[in-house]
Amino acid sequence: MNSIDLGGVGMTSQRTRERLVQRLKDQGITSQRVLDVIRTTPRHIFLDEALAHRAYEDTSLPIGYGQTISQPYIVALMTEMVLSRGARRKVLEIGTGSGYQTAVLAQLVDQVYTVERIKALLDKAKERFRRLKMRNITCGHSDGGIGWERYAPYDAIIGTAAPESVPEELLHQLAPDGLLIIPVGADGRQELRLIVRQGESKNFEEEVLERVRFVPLLGGIVR
Repeated sequence: MNSIDLGGVGMTSQRTRERLVQRLKDQGITSQRVLDVIRTTPRHIFLDEALAHRAYEDTSLPIGYGQTISQPYIVALMTEMVLSRGARRKVLEIGTGSGYQTAVLAQLVDQVYTVERIKALLDKAKERFRRLKMRNITCGHSDGGIGWERYAPYDAIIGTAAPESVPEELLHQLAPDGLLIIPVGADGRQELRLIVRQGESKNFEEEVLERVRFVPLLGGIVR
């Protein structure tokens, strides 16, 4: 990937990124680390060329297979929540999608594990990670609703698709004091929830962050 690909031109230029960062600030994102990563991460390379000119709008966009790249505000909010209670070493992401949220996380935590059920999307995301020389991302082609037991426990788990209820398997894979940030509910009536494991107990504290709209979390895998 050459410098033009990464730096962007026209509607993907640095000026458009600065406008996006200011919008995120206006909406309440306060973590300077998160804002800096949003500013420097080339979101346009996570989209097909036809949509790249819209990369720095604060909106979700289609990436094929009925999936979307998340709105930058939601990416920033979820990432800020991951970091809100101290450093997190191991984070599991449910739903790699385009890889944009993965790439943002990978610049702020030691290791990201990410699972995606649609192989074609995962293969594209892995190629983007290679181009960006991100070596702290481990990818898996599997059903995200069951997490990824192999590498558990995790300091944080984030979901980028919405189940109708919180999967028990994800709660079981949280480390002591671990966080789960996930949209929950039927289409059009979803809540973004922050669920915190209370120390080494099996008790959880839960908080609703805001109303959101995500694609549904589906089971099975697509080859």
